[in-house]
Amino acid sequence: MDDHSINGARRHFVKLAAGGTLVAASPLLARIANAASPRTLKIGYVSPQTGPLAPFGEADRFVIGQMQAALKDGIAINGKQYPVAILVKDSQSNPNRAGEVANDLILKDKVDIMLVSGTPETANPVSDACEINEMPCVSTVVPWQPWFFGRKGDPKKGFRFTYHFFWGLEDVIAVYTGMWQSVQTNKSVGGLFPNDGDGNAWGDGKLGFPPVLAQKGFTLKDPGRFQSMTQDFSAQIAAFKQGGAQIVTGVVIPPDAKNFLVQARQQGFKPKVISIGKALLFPTSIEALGDLGEGLSTEVWWSPSHPFKSSLTGQSARQLADAYEKATSKQWTQPIGFAHALFEIAVDALKRSKDVDSNEAIRDAVASTKLDTVVGHVAWGGGPVKNVAKTPLVGGQWIKGQTHRFDLAIVNNQLAPNVPLSGPLKLIG
Repeated sequence: MDDHSINGARRHFVKLAAGGTLVAASPLLARIANAASPRTLKIGYVSPQTGPLAPFGEADRFVIGQMQAALKDGIAINGKQYPVAILVKDSQSNPNRAGEVANDLILKDKVDIMLVSGTPETANPVSDACEINEMPCVSTVVPWQPWFFGRKGDPKKGFRFTYHFFWGLEDVIAVYTGMWQSVQTNKSVGGLFPNDGDGNAWGDGKLGFPPVLAQKGFTLKDPGRFQSMTQDFSAQIAAFKQGGAQIVTGVVIPPDAKNFLVQARQQGFKPKVISIGKALLFPTSIEALGDLGEGLSTEVWWSPSHPFKSSLTGQSARQLADAYEKATSKQWTQPIGFAHALFEIAVDALKRSKDVDSNEAIRDAVASTKLDTVVGHVAWGGGPVKNVAKTPLVGGQWIKGQTHRFDLAIVNNQLAPNVPLSGPLKLIG
């Protein structure tokens, strides 16, 4: 490498930092001046760090810091030690922005592998950009149906470069109905399904909640799709009251959940069970609800009591959650585990790749992953469709906390008996 190339490389990384991209690079980046040193491997990462979906990206800076420490000596591949740079972009909770920054990472920054997390509005456009540009991509934190079918995936063909790990609608429906069947209600359910990737999937007449609820003896009142960031939920509340709903479910963003719950109380609607996806996952969202937060239930994809450990740091789920709380002075939150696992998978795939200069070789290494991660075993090839690997799901309820205002208690583990129960689901109020 001549002086001109070295200076050019240095300028490139200064530009990245100045351009608003969070660049977390190992100290080995300094070795770029050494012509004998292998090139720097670049991992791209996109998530919603600002906007209404920001709770999904809340743990990112902590996780990136951890990865910086874990990868400070680079990655050993075929006897060579490769420095690693992690290039992080904020989707700003906007699907168009997510696609744009993905294209920047692929075409301008020339990353070697892309990672993306946090709802269909983030993962789908990034995955689409990667598929078009033949860039190996691993995504998570989207039920697999909105990710696969939302991108017009064909189960017979699948995708070539994009791979996903998480649970599916069949799992969240089983967990929710399992929780509801454990308590006494009239089995009348009100559904809050917005007009977005998740809402359309959860409310789908064939793939979503409606057919399973009918089969299990529940009656669903679905007033129809609404736009996210709706200010007035009077129509939905009136429909639920009219239907005698004692259970409310759905999948909404945190601001919509708060508006709905505050207005429901104001209008005298008091369901016995409220199990909502997305909005009720995060301690910050629950604390913002004040006393309305107690007793709410949701799906739990990862918690300190999950019996798994990291392949990169050796930390158990409990140790990882404790490290987050110590570093940030915030309560643990579910995305920590999956953001961490994304990097476990990326590093494992790069280490096993037959040629790190080939997108196809890195893609093949991703496809052949068989890895025990902090969120469980991840292996593609076993279905439910090509490009999807499933992780375990349990049910949780927010109860009065000991060190925090609310704690997330595990109240249903029928799909993952190895995750210990905290106790039974209790009716609200």
